[in-house]
Amino acid sequence: MSARPAALRGPGVNIFDTSQPMWRWFAVFLIPLMISNILQSASQTFGTIFVGRLLGVQALGAVSAVFPVVFLLFAFLIGLASGSTVLIGQAFGAGDEHKVKKVAGTVLGAAVGLGLIVAVVGTLIAPGMLRALRTPASLLPDAELYAKWLFITMPLIFAYLAYTTFMRGTGDSQTPLYALVLGTVISIVLTPAFIQGWLGLPRLGILSLVAAGFISQAMAFAALLAYLARIRHPLRFDAETARDMLVDWRILWQVIRIGIPTGIQIIMVSLAELAVISFVNRFGPRATAAYGAVNQVINYVQFPAISIGITASIFGAQCIGARREDLLRTVVRSAVLMNYLIGGVLIGLCYLFAWVILGWFITDPDTLRIAHGLIMIVLWSYLLFGNSSVISGVVRSSGAVLVPLLNGIVAIWGVEVPAAYILMHHFGLDGVWMGYPISYVVVLTLQYTYYTFWKRGVHERLI
Repeated sequence: MSARPAALRGPGVNIFDTSQPMWRWFAVFLIPLMISNILQSASQTFGTIFVGRLLGVQALGAVSAVFPVVFLLFAFLIGLASGSTVLIGQAFGAGDEHKVKKVAGTVLGAAVGLGLIVAVVGTLIAPGMLRALRTPASLLPDAELYAKWLFITMPLIFAYLAYTTFMRGTGDSQTPLYALVLGTVISIVLTPAFIQGWLGLPRLGILSLVAAGFISQAMAFAALLAYLARIRHPLRFDAETARDMLVDWRILWQVIRIGIPTGIQIIMVSLAELAVISFVNRFGPRATAAYGAVNQVINYVQFPAISIGITASIFGAQCIGARREDLLRTVVRSAVLMNYLIGGVLIGLCYLFAWVILGWFITDPDTLRIAHGLIMIVLWSYLLFGNSSVISGVVRSSGAVLVPLLNGIVAIWGVEVPAAYILMHHFGLDGVWMGYPISYVVVLTLQYTYYTFWKRGVHERLI
């Protein structure tokens, strides 16, 4: 079997160096990626803590009510990023630096354009969506204000997230980490500064989260671009990259063809979250605030699982680009092992210290009790979620995206939402959350069944 034809310049792991076992390359890439995802969530988490403790349950509920709407409007960007990661990973594995840059430039231009559309459309539709979701009337004014200004920041955020995705597609998870450390520190400092008006800053109330997030990500993005220019990285932003932002429609179609199914699945997930929060909102503002706090905890369990799936997908794409399909089985084994080891430890700690962790977000005793009950029901099932993410990620790295998409839709809309609705009428708010573990059992079963057939096809190509 041939190794990768040419090594591209820039930091990153080389999974084709057989002097090291695959699990070590996996760990070298995964650890910075996990820390990055945790830090990406940390600024939001600390912001939520500041909002809950300094502005109260009403403000926390308003921020929580906006979350599913934001997630929905991020869906297409995540789909584009998924498609670009596959193409960049395959081009990187094949040693084609020109295609790596061309894919990045095309997707960056599309991401900026999408961000502008979301800024306009999101501002217009947010109030109607929040009302349609039965957001409690007491939360609506703050929720609408927060949503409108958050959408205005989307062009910058989309461009920044796209660039970090490109870097990871080339096997470099460390450079995005450095930028995220900077951004997270700035955000954590600025959020309470805007809430309380430190050093003469304006008191922005619920908009403190938006202002701190925009400033911190702008500074992190600028630092990332400056670093890439200094080391003359292949993905530095220069005149050539600016020209490539004039979209190459052939490449964009390839990205969309691969990414749209992922985007559709994420839209289905976000629509399911909209359905779920509409169920939760029926139980009042305390239930909505508990939902927001539980989501913050789940992020720290879910993001490592997502990181492991992303790593498996990137390594799979590089193996396919380099014609080293024989390494795919090792990639899957390493990813699944890390999912259960890392996820198991993390979930165990969250169960052990659940009251303390939830107390960071919530001071109201009744809301805290609701959140604790929810987290006990759902948290363990994210091990199954992580396992299915690994399997579907490796399959998608070959461009086979339709069946994983259908499996996900069946599990979400055929199982999770109906189960949550039915069980809600029998078990109250706890029944809403029972739909999650049930759907994760189903999706893992479906994805693994398809993977066994896909794997046979790969084996036949090798023969």
